[in-house]
Amino acid sequence: MKTSILALGAMLILSGQAFADPRDDRRQAVENGLRSAVIVEGRDTGARRLEDRMRELHTPGVAIAVVRAGKLDWVQGYGVVSAGGETVNADTLFQAGSVSKPVAAVTALVMAQDGALSLDAPINTILRSWTLPENPFMQASPVNLRRLLSHSAGATVHGFAGYAVGAPIPTVPQILDGAAPANSPAVRVDRPVGVDYRYSGGGYTIAQLAMIDVAKKPFPAIARTSLFAPLDMTRSTFDQPLPAGTPNVALAHDEAGLPIPGGFHVYPELAAAGLWTSATDLARFVIEVQNAAHGQGNVLSQETAREMLTPQPGGWGIGFKVSGEGATLSFFHDGSNAGYKATLIGHPETGDGAVILTNGDQGYQLGQEILRGIAIAYGWIDNRPIVRKAVDLPLAAQRLFAGTFEIEGLGTFEIRQAENNMLVELRKGQVFQLIPSSERTFFIAEQNIVLTFEDADHGAVEADAQRFSFTRTAEN
Repeated sequence: MKTSILALGAMLILSGQAFADPRDDRRQAVENGLRSAVIVEGRDTGARRLEDRMRELHTPGVAIAVVRAGKLDWVQGYGVVSAGGETVNADTLFQAGSVSKPVAAVTALVMAQDGALSLDAPINTILRSWTLPENPFMQASPVNLRRLLSHSAGATVHGFAGYAVGAPIPTVPQILDGAAPANSPAVRVDRPVGVDYRYSGGGYTIAQLAMIDVAKKPFPAIARTSLFAPLDMTRSTFDQPLPAGTPNVALAHDEAGLPIPGGFHVYPELAAAGLWTSATDLARFVIEVQNAAHGQGNVLSQETAREMLTPQPGGWGIGFKVSGEGATLSFFHDGSNAGYKATLIGHPETGDGAVILTNGDQGYQLGQEILRGIAIAYGWIDNRPIVRKAVDLPLAAQRLFAGTFEIEGLGTFEIRQAENNMLVELRKGQVFQLIPSSERTFFIAEQNIVLTFEDADHGAVEADAQRFSFTRTAEN
């Protein structure tokens, strides 16, 4: 009998079955299965390889973590922290950009659970070191943390550019007042409170100061005590700038893959954009939110988690974009700092989720392709490519829409001709073919973005279920 068991073991080892791990199969399916946002009916829609897309999108390093059924399925680094630098791994630090916001929101919710903070008290009754200037909008309905954290406070300032290493860094009150050396305008409330959604990094900076004023501690220390230590997020910090000598740090690169001077920008707007984290740590954060929704969280109660994942006025939850309900419920956030792009998603009912961190300015495009590859490999019902039909439209008819257009508050984009196609440059260095679906409607295959023109000078862009109007500013 002993001989037979040994012989069977040898056969299994020789066949490779003894060491087969289905997680490796799932990981390889993702690595070889990146997908565009849109499948154009009748055209080739083949999967793409991760290493090829990293090269094509000039993104030196990527870290991916996939959560399956409430547990970390696998985490893997790809590429390098910088040209000629160390290999990215599961613990490499990246700036997470606006993924800082849900992490900061959970920090605030933990303080609220502990009775240190009120989500619904007027914000000026909490602030001590600065006051949000009152106006009729605030008198009709008060600004509070719940509204600031769900982007429904009517607050200004979408995002922040950061500061070069070595440049003067403003205090939080200086940022909020737009006072030198701040490089962003003052944060104010200029529309009805509690009615509509308007994304506001400025609102999160107010929330940051409220937490500091209540706890009487620096914000990095608050997050470390309330969140990072309990969740064993040992590589995560809101320290800005990152302490000299910190090991295993991915450095920032522009859209062409060139290093950003100084290695990265500094973001004193910590709650909005200041998080440094790893794929492993951020996966722990996703698992915490998912577990808390079922009453099994380490820092969040079930009541708090469900409140966080309930849409507020305007459609966002507290800290997250929330989509679907029941079995299809998901929470999501992406991030964009200079030279870094990040993506985070979780599904409370299935326990599935993912984290993608990159150190290149084209990393958002890469991250979305990776996310769709994960969705297909793991059988998710969301984040899969959609199918659109293209139409033949003479190039002369398409040229009517060439020019530079502005989306109020978000910047400009350019449409131009290149040989026999029209191209759109949404951000610097991010250029895509514009595919006609009617005489006045166009879409992009790489991202789920649709442009609809009212006439040659006006129209609207739809992206991620949001609609923004645009107006021509220049001819091409």
